[in-house]
Amino acid sequence: MPAVHAHGHSHGLVDATIKRSRAGLTAVGWSLLVLTLTALAQAAVFVASGSVALLADVIHNFGDAATAIPLAIAFALRSPRAERLAGLAVVLAIFVSACVAGYEAVLRLIDPQEPDHLVALAAAGLLGFAGNWAAARIRTSAGRRLHSPALVADGDHARADAYVSLAVVASAAVVALGLGVADPLIGLAITLVILRITWHSWQTVRSG
Repeated sequence: MPAVHAHGHSHGLVDATIKRSRAGLTAVGWSLLVLTLTALAQAAVFVASGSVALLADVIHNFGDAATAIPLAIAFALRSPRAERLAGLAVVLAIFVSACVAGYEAVLRLIDPQEPDHLVALAAAGLLGFAGNWAAARIRTSAGRRLHSPALVADGDHARADAYVSLAVVASAAVVALGLGVADPLIGLAITLVILRITWHSWQTVRSG
């Protein structure tokens, strides 16, 4: 009888692990879809506008979407260690996106080029805000429910990115006022914000 009881208990543990894996994969999949569509739409506007602030946001959103890949692998493997490694991959992706965004902003300061299609630029910033906010809600809710520091960190990351996207709207406004140099400066400001997010995410993953 004890052997049967032990077997049933073991089976229950496996079922709980599988349920957690599926819930994590679902959350990661939806957030990946939302952010990929958001970044693609913003990229189309960047081609037309040439805004460095928008480019910084696009790069970061693609990088944010890509963090879903290691998280999905970790949940599929149902491995706590893989999940911790995925959290580190998230932090690395955020840092790399900051470096690329900062590099592009510095280049545009050296070789100024005022962005065009300002209404579309502002709309792209609002789209980035909406996409990141939706992804943040998906990730944070699932992360807390599943007790996943990596997923919570990614949710905090997306929520901060939503406010970063509003900087693109500010860029469109100041360029419309004739302050074209403000666009790469805002791009640099976004870079600093991304670096701050990198540190915050690192703290979350490490404490988990």
